[in-house]
Amino acid sequence: MKKIGFLSFGHWSSTPHSQTRTASDTLLQSIDLAVAAEEVGVDGAYFRVHHFAQQLASPFPLLAAIGARTSRIEIGTGVIDMRYENPLYMAEDAGAADLISGGRLQLGISRGSPEQVVDGYRYFGYQPAEGSDHAAMAREHTRVLLEVLRGEGFAEPNPRPMFPNPPGLLRVEPHSPGLRDRIWWGAGTRATAEWTAEQGMNLMSSTLLTEDTGVPFHQLQAEQIQRFRDAWKAAGHEREPRVSVSRSIFPIVNDLDRAYFGQEGSGQDQVGYIDGGVARFGKSYAGEPDRLVEELAQDEAIAAADTLLLTIPNQLGVDYNAHVLESVVTHLAPALGWR
Repeated sequence: MKKIGFLSFGHWSSTPHSQTRTASDTLLQSIDLAVAAEEVGVDGAYFRVHHFAQQLASPFPLLAAIGARTSRIEIGTGVIDMRYENPLYMAEDAGAADLISGGRLQLGISRGSPEQVVDGYRYFGYQPAEGSDHAAMAREHTRVLLEVLRGEGFAEPNPRPMFPNPPGLLRVEPHSPGLRDRIWWGAGTRATAEWTAEQGMNLMSSTLLTEDTGVPFHQLQAEQIQRFRDAWKAAGHEREPRVSVSRSIFPIVNDLDRAYFGQEGSGQDQVGYIDGGVARFGKSYAGEPDRLVEELAQDEAIAAADTLLLTIPNQLGVDYNAHVLESVVTHLAPALGWR
């Protein structure tokens, strides 16, 4: 059994062919798509977070709204840039969203990706400590978040509070039990995947790795996953970890699919440069279901992961994206043993 979710970047634009022309369009359609995805049997609704861009940026109101409108589907992020986050305030927001959804929040976080502006986190009031850098700052914010999510008291109570306090040190509220085990780290390298395991976080691996060894992307990603699992075992964690990978997959089952993706076919890996370093990008999959089943069966990283996140073209609207998700669940998942 493999869980299948969708991952939306939440773009909007005023271009003539976009069905998401405003931020309001994107937010409301994201809720509607999560509802539709639950109805067709999809397991998760995940959203990317980008600041200073015409994309989704503030995830917790959206996740809470989806949690209130659905009953089964996991809701999550892929990923939140921890350089921008106040970890205590984030713990409060995440706890509230998780309680509203009945414990369905799967929170993906990371150091972040290349930004729209220079050092955007500084505008949010954060800057690395002297002798540190932005990556270390993100990990420190993460350390505090993980500690707070354990639910143990740490704050000295006021001896003359406005409201009566329970005995002992206080924690941030609302606290959602179990959320600490549902934090994922978006790892871009094999070494970072090992660090993720040591911290007791689940692994979220996308269609981009910020290293290249010359092997096909899916094999490099499968190695990353194996290193994560080995490090998890060595760390002695009691629970079983989860691992997700992201792919762009478009079964062609009607004329509209053919018009959108019929000329695309399944692409090839690409090697490029991100932040001055070599990176390997995974390919997209598009084609008739029978051919896609054969190609996806050879993807070693998909085989190694327990969760597949389908990146969607959200500007094509709710109905079309719900159709893509249903096509994957109906035509691909059973043949690949995902259901």
